[in-house]
Amino acid sequence: MGAYILRRLALIIPTLLGIMLINFALIQFVPGGPIEQIIARMEGGGDVFEAISGGGSELAQEASGGSAGESGYLGARGLPIEFIQELEREFGFDKPPWQRFANMLWNYMRFDFGESYFRSISVVDLVKEKLPVSISLGLWSTVIAYFVSIPLGIRKAVRDGSAFDTWTSGLIIVGYAIPGFLFAIMLLVLFAGGSYFQWFPLRGLTSDGFEDFSLIGKALDYFWHISLPVLASTISAFATLTLLTKNSFLDEIKKQYVMTAKAKGLSERRVLYGHVFRNAMLIVIAGFPAVFVSVFFGGSLIIETIFSLDGLGRLGFEAAVSRDYPVIFGTLFVFGLIGLVMGLISDLMYIWIDPRIDFESRET
Repeated sequence: MGAYILRRLALIIPTLLGIMLINFALIQFVPGGPIEQIIARMEGGGDVFEAISGGGSELAQEASGGSAGESGYLGARGLPIEFIQELEREFGFDKPPWQRFANMLWNYMRFDFGESYFRSISVVDLVKEKLPVSISLGLWSTVIAYFVSIPLGIRKAVRDGSAFDTWTSGLIIVGYAIPGFLFAIMLLVLFAGGSYFQWFPLRGLTSDGFEDFSLIGKALDYFWHISLPVLASTISAFATLTLLTKNSFLDEIKKQYVMTAKAKGLSERRVLYGHVFRNAMLIVIAGFPAVFVSVFFGGSLIIETIFSLDGLGRLGFEAAVSRDYPVIFGTLFVFGLIGLVMGLISDLMYIWIDPRIDFESRET
């Protein structure tokens, strides 16, 4: 098992390198780099795409790593060339792309993610600032989805074809069909000061004066604020996880070892949770890392925007719009690394639940 873990850890390095290389190469061909962003703002505060539009304009010199020429940046002709060159040196765009990529990887291997181009704050501090929102949405959404969907899926498998199975399937499919942003708007209208009730707050994770609350008061205030956002971000996860659990249990219930266990006089509950559960839950656990990473770290831009929350979803969107490369690549590196490690943890969970699985013997 130790050899398998070492091989998987060794594969993380080239995989992460490939992810960073592909994204770095693609970003070189996207117009409107950081320098053009600054030029557009200095020449009237217009949008950067207005500064580079019209007449078959060239891409920013930043895309090719060269220095600014007289027509290197459209809209820059009213600014001194020396000023543009100084900007390039400050951002590191006076170096060729391969050298910038190598320097970036060297810094990232030392967990030095640099500073945001436009916020004068380190990438690490910026992510720490946004993490509470994403932790709140991702953690509670994942926990609620698993704690509701797994028992519900088991119940539906045991009572397959019954009225309970039919109407619960209808409910979860309807919930899956409703877009998350539409459900979030509906919750706001109904329960957060829309046309009906004002039971929940409209924005933020905490109320004013949160620091002065008692411990119980802080907990109640926190859950009061996150109730609607978590519900909106969880609703679509119920269907997939519930039906996956149900189908997995149905497949196991029909196998011969279950009939043998029942023939020996074991109770249905003992058979279900003592024998079927371990085998049926393997496929559910296999999807956990993907759910965890996508919900926990991906963030939900629309949900965060609707409920006025400032999390990683909005951070990623704003970084992409402003071409804040340290934020884009820093978060990509960290979350890519976490995603790859979670894949390894998923395999280890397989073995923990079913010791009969041996990945090393399958590779020989």
